[in-house]
Amino acid sequence: MNAAATWTFDAVFALLAALPPLASLVLISLVTAVVMLLVVARTSDQARMAATKRAMHAGLFEIRLFNDDLVAILRAVGDVLWQNARYLRLSLVPLLWMAIPLVIVIAQLQAFYGYAGLVPGQPVLLKAEVRQQGSPRPSGSTAAPVLEAPPEIRIETSAVQLAGSSEVLWRIVPLSAGDFSLTFRSGDRTATKTVHVSDAVARRSPLRVSPGLVDQLLYPSEPPLDDNAPVASVALAYPEPGVDVFGLRVHWLIVFMVLSMAGAFALAKRLGVTL
Repeated sequence: MNAAATWTFDAVFALLAALPPLASLVLISLVTAVVMLLVVARTSDQARMAATKRAMHAGLFEIRLFNDDLVAILRAVGDVLWQNARYLRLSLVPLLWMAIPLVIVIAQLQAFYGYAGLVPGQPVLLKAEVRQQGSPRPSGSTAAPVLEAPPEIRIETSAVQLAGSSEVLWRIVPLSAGDFSLTFRSGDRTATKTVHVSDAVARRSPLRVSPGLVDQLLYPSEPPLDDNAPVASVALAYPEPGVDVFGLRVHWLIVFMVLSMAGAFALAKRLGVTL
C-alpha cells in the first residue's frame, strides 16, 4: 500500500514541481475536497441528511419566532439537539469511509510539506537506535555501527552513544544539493537512510522505522528496516518551518484542512451533495 501511494504522490509532485508550495497545496486541497464530496454522495443517505438539516433549520426559526414562549423555546432546543445528533450519526458512515484514505494522504503530504530541506554547509543531527542481531528492541548499551557517507556528505563527529541507552548520535554536514544515502554497517549487516538536500518541495523522510503498522503508516517514504538490520530506527532532524502563507508560517496540515473543508462547502451545492 505504501509503495503504491508513494509512487502515485511522487508522480503527482513531479507535475507540480514548478509551483510554489502554497499553490500546489491549494490544488491538492481542492482535489481532496472534490473526492470527499464524491465519497459523501456515494456512502451517505442524502435524502435523510437533507431532511435532518431542514428540521434543524425549522427548530432554529421556531426559537426565533417564539422567543417569548419559554416552553416552546425549550421544546425547539431539544428538537434541534436531537436532529443534530441524528445528523452526526448520518455523517459517521462517510467519515468512516474517508478515515483511512485521509490518514494515508496526510502521511504522504507530510513527507512533502512537513519538512524543509537540509542546507549545504549546515550541520544536522542523525540518530539511530542500535540493536544486536536477534534483538529487535534492545535495552542498554550496544556497539555502534559504522556510518558510511558519500563524498557529498561529511561526517563531522564520531558516534556518540548516550549512557545506558541504545541511541547513537552523529553530526553530519551536507556539502551539496541532491539525494544521497547513508549506510550503517555492523559486520555483514547493513541498513541505509535517505538524505535530501534542497529547498524545493520534495519527498523527505525524517524517520526510517522497523516493521510495525502504525510506524509504517506515519512514515511511508522508506521501506521498513528488516530484522537483520544493525539499527532499529534512524532519525534525521529535518527542520519543520511550516508553509509560508502571505508572510506567516503556518503548519501545512492547518492550511490543508481549512482549504479542503472550504472547498467542500463551496462546491457541495454545485455537485449536488448535501453536507
